Amino acid sequence: MPENEHEKNERGENRRGENQPGENQPGNEAPVSRVLDPRSLRALAHPLRIQMLRALRHHGPATASQLADRLGESSGATSYHLRQLAAHGFVEDAPELGKGRERWWRAMQQGTTFDGALYKNPDPEVQGAVEVYLHEIANIHTTELNTYLGTRDQWDEVWRDSSDMSDFTLHLSPERAHELNEKIHALIDEYRDSADPEAPDAQRIRMHLHAFPQHGVN
Repeated sequence: MPENEHEKNERGENRRGENQPGENQPGNEAPVSRVLDPRSLRALAHPLRIQMLRALRHHGPATASQLADRLGESSGATSYHLRQLAAHGFVEDAPELGKGRERWWRAMQQGTTFDGALYKNPDPEVQGAVEVYLHEIANIHTTELNTYLGTRDQWDEVWRDSSDMSDFTLHLSPERAHELNEKIHALIDEYRDSADPEAPDAQRIRMHLHAFPQHGVN
């Protein structure tokens, strides 16, 4: 799901992310991805926790108060959920950034990998967490696109011409659909690996991939 949040799905959600997906931000040299298992999924499957983790991945380390201001929440709520995320290895202290009693937090990974095996887990709590997680990532994708559409006049024409909002209907077997997803992800990885974030005209680009079966007329 998301960013380059690098939310990606292994054999199932076919990779998602933001992501909710993260980039290498100053002070956030984190491993690329965290593969979700039932325990870590249950810990992450809360809308505010997903949003906070996404904010740390996209914008770099922050305090509970800064996250509260960014997300329109109370600092008490963000502080509690940060501690829960830390207990499950999603975030950690960044003591070198703090002054006095200030407590800074950073993401421990740049992205999240959703293991498709979670779909088959018989535990009702896990299935409830799957639904919360996937729907929150879908909400993040919708919000990101709407934000761009509402502000596209603030971008130069060259960037407006480089954006894309397309949809396609194909008739494929499950195997062919998976193959197509894999090829698209490989192409994105190729561009990511060759990217130069320091290039003077470079901007962060968000790409969402949604591929799913649909009932209806062929």
